[in-house]
Amino acid sequence: MSTLEPNSTRKADGSAGDVDYGRIGVGYTSYRQPEPEFEAAIRAALGPARTVLNIGAGAGSYEPRDLDVTAVEPSAKMRAQRPADRVAAIDGTAEDLPFDDDTFDAAMATFTVHQWSDLSAGLAEVRRVTRGPVVVLTCDPTALRKFWLHEYAPEAIDTEARRYPTVDAILAGLGGGSATPLPIPLRCVDGFGEAYYGRPERLLDPGARRANSAWSFVATEVHERFETTLGNDLSSGAWDAKYGGLRTQEHFDGSLVLIVSPG
Repeated sequence: MSTLEPNSTRKADGSAGDVDYGRIGVGYTSYRQPEPEFEAAIRAALGPARTVLNIGAGAGSYEPRDLDVTAVEPSAKMRAQRPADRVAAIDGTAEDLPFDDDTFDAAMATFTVHQWSDLSAGLAEVRRVTRGPVVVLTCDPTALRKFWLHEYAPEAIDTEARRYPTVDAILAGLGGGSATPLPIPLRCVDGFGEAYYGRPERLLDPGARRANSAWSFVATEVHERFETTLGNDLSSGAWDAKYGGLRTQEHFDGSLVLIVSPG
């Protein structure tokens, strides 16, 4: 069992990272649904595992329905949004997992490692309790500026780039593995920022931005400037003149990456 001290930085609803999901987690699942293409890639990476640990499990996206899943999620707001057909999540953090060594066949972590308060400790804990593959869906911070949003709200993209750990850091913390870029489909239903690469109007919805934690770190003036500038460029046709080809581009090679450490 882990001997780490409990995370002392947890917020009122239990959120353990730099974001307070008790504040921004309202309506999260209306915008963040599991994307089938990502779901298939994660399931394939988990291989023949029967027991799987999902760390930072949130509302349960990407948990394989055909496997025995144990979910760990610190935020009460996010635990409450888990569908009735998903297992109840344990209140806990990656840095202090309440399981014996080699408990699980595999582990998964999706859109969460950038919110862990101690990446090295969290990855060491995940590896400790997992005897097989660890699968991490995350963003490569060196590729974030490929997205047109950097032109309109550089503060949001720069915030993400600072928060996301490098691919090398994750691989090192897990003891090695591979990293594969994951193309983003045009109609991606998991509404992280790049999911709207060809649907810019969607990011004018404050709820869509709220479901992307980076936006919680930028000032109100940035939101207002973004809405005005993008809104004007969409009305005038300036956005389409520069980026309109993205509206019919089937996939976008952005920052998304699938990391697999075989164990």
